[in-house]
Amino acid sequence: MPLDADSQEFLDLLKRLGRPPINSLPPDQAKEVFRRGRLVTQPDLPQVDRVKEYEATGPHGPIPVRVYRGAGTADMGALPVHVYYHGGGWVLGDLDSHDWVCRKIANAVKCAVVSVDYRMAPEHVFPKAFDDSLAAVEWTARNAAMLKIDPARISVGGDSAGGNLAAAVALALRDSGKIKLKAQILVYPAVDLAMTGDYYGRFTKDLILTDDTMRWFIDLYVPDQAQRKDWRASPLLAPSLKGLPPALVLLAGYDPLCAEGEAFAARLEKEGVKTVVKRYPGQIHGFLSNGKLLPRANDAINDIAEVMTAHL
Repeated sequence: MPLDADSQEFLDLLKRLGRPPINSLPPDQAKEVFRRGRLVTQPDLPQVDRVKEYEATGPHGPIPVRVYRGAGTADMGALPVHVYYHGGGWVLGDLDSHDWVCRKIANAVKCAVVSVDYRMAPEHVFPKAFDDSLAAVEWTARNAAMLKIDPARISVGGDSAGGNLAAAVALALRDSGKIKLKAQILVYPAVDLAMTGDYYGRFTKDLILTDDTMRWFIDLYVPDQAQRKDWRASPLLAPSLKGLPPALVLLAGYDPLCAEGEAFAARLEKEGVKTVVKRYPGQIHGFLSNGKLLPRANDAINDIAEVMTAHL
């Protein structure tokens, strides 16, 4: 299937602007290019009921989090909560880069969203992002009264690297039994950093995320190749997926991560996890968080809200 027209226009714009491939830049410059790009591609921020920032506690020190309560929820008491991990290859992004996404989810689901500013590579390598991500959801549950959320209605989710972290957190919580998640929302997740499958080879140029860019991210996040088979880095390689919470796996067709996302969804279903797969065959990786220029992000938000509402 060809690229959707909006995706092609978006890529053409990047070419005209002369934006270099992310993996051609030093990480600090890549972070700044990504930050500036979001100023152009993120839509105007919708109004929510309230936004407040906190510091969660974790094994490596404080973890900044931003808590949203959806519009119209002021009189609803303890809300269901969605803990969100932003994308960006474990190298890029922050609370601001996915502000629009978190606000839209909070409003669409009438819930609270806790956005997590986990530690990133190359300054902080695996497993620190995972450790922060797990600590943040545990902090959320412990502080339910302060946050005015329902600790019995917690879901996790994220896009790309954030989807990787959400899937790994769901596995950890299943095993520990500390929190029984209601759902996991995985938007084009990276789930096999060891690249054990025949996933790559189709998307090698002219896209936001190419095979080489993905390898660059993985090299920065998990420089020790032996660790890439750890299920905390590669949830697809976990011995069992049985007993995980219901999942939404949302995939873009023009994306190096599409094939491993399909493999993860298939395995979830095979092992008895209730799974919904939503496919956007003409969209590119990253479309969810570039909604100003890629309007099908709004359709993806609707898909997310439908699954979350059913389970929360």
